[in-house]
Amino acid sequence: MGEVKREATRAASSKWTRWLARAGLVAKGISFGLVAALALKVAFVDRGKLEDRPGALQEIAETTLGRFLLGALAVGLGGYALWRFAQAALGRTLETGEEQGVLKRVGLVARGLFYSWLCIVCVSLVFEADEPVAGGGGGSQKEDRVTRIALEQPLGRYLVIAVGLGIIGAALFNLYRALTRKFRDELKEEQMGSEERRWYTVFGFVGHLARAVIFALAGVFLVRAAWEYDPKEAIGFDGALRKLANAEYGQVLLVCTAAGLMAYGLFCLVQARYREV
Repeated sequence: MGEVKREATRAASSKWTRWLARAGLVAKGISFGLVAALALKVAFVDRGKLEDRPGALQEIAETTLGRFLLGALAVGLGGYALWRFAQAALGRTLETGEEQGVLKRVGLVARGLFYSWLCIVCVSLVFEADEPVAGGGGGSQKEDRVTRIALEQPLGRYLVIAVGLGIIGAALFNLYRALTRKFRDELKEEQMGSEERRWYTVFGFVGHLARAVIFALAGVFLVRAAWEYDPKEAIGFDGALRKLANAEYGQVLLVCTAAGLMAYGLFCLVQARYREV
């Protein structure tokens, strides 16, 4: 078992794995940038219509160049998922060697699964560009269905509440990282110029705040759906943006949140260049 673990560590720390991790950070940044761009489009052009990330990817797949870019994006998203799975399996961060607790490892697996799903979405769009994507353009219906199935299970209500509280926990974690600037610990700041450090800090702070808002909305409405036994109250990433768009001063809130998500996308691109992986 010791030899197997050493081989796994060597593979996870290899040059190719590190390149895949950096490609994954680029892909992650692009995916957030896509949502931000479409949210801005909704705010100023198509009021009342909002795509989630799969919907954004489907729009790109309408051209040959777009499908080529989606193929590259799929490689990056797969690399990011692999990086997170490797961290979860080894029980420590690959960049610093810091030991990971059980909750952090569960969170890493969850992130790996989510970005694996996005990778599959990209691949399916490359080969079936004219087919509708599962989850694309129908995010709210998907969350309704999944929540309804969960609520019908024994102790399902409490399971959904636990998931909602976990999402709220992710919101608080993003808020903590924003306020404490902990995201700066992961970068090789000594290789950055003063202007790069300043803008990176701005992108990280604003981006994490935007993620905190979106996760908090999604978590609160999921807990509410379980408490009231109403699956229609459950919302996902796109649903949280819709809530902002439909609120008082919704256009202003949506623009601010879109700017925050764009900042987080840029933050991920800086990470791809300077993060320890």
